[in-house]
Amino acid sequence: MIENHYSPEIYNTISLLLAEKRTSLAILRTAIAIFTLPISVFTVLIATSKYYDVMTSLHFIIPLLTICILLIIFGAYLILRSFKKIKDVDHKIQEIKKQYNMKDIVDTC
Repeated sequence: MIENHYSPEIYNTISLLLAEKRTSLAILRTAIAIFTLPISVFTVLIATSKYYDVMTSLHFIIPLLTICILLIIFGAYLILRSFKKIKDVDHKIQEIKKQYNMKDIVDTC
């Protein structure tokens, strides 16, 4: 049996960091969905392109493409931000593990 000689604050800190990591993973999942939405719209536009003339529908296509480009940029921003936060949280957990010699206790983080 593993002897528990660490203070509850350490476990609470690690628990909080893992909650932040879960939140970042949820944001990452949402960002991937936002990023793939414009790709689906482009696929539909290309698949149905023989049923309309681009020049006569330009007043619909330009705003749609603008929205799609903005969604791609926003999705990419959220993805990069999530990766950075996950990396930061992992680094903080590693620091706590080294500081309190918790390698044997918190090995799955």
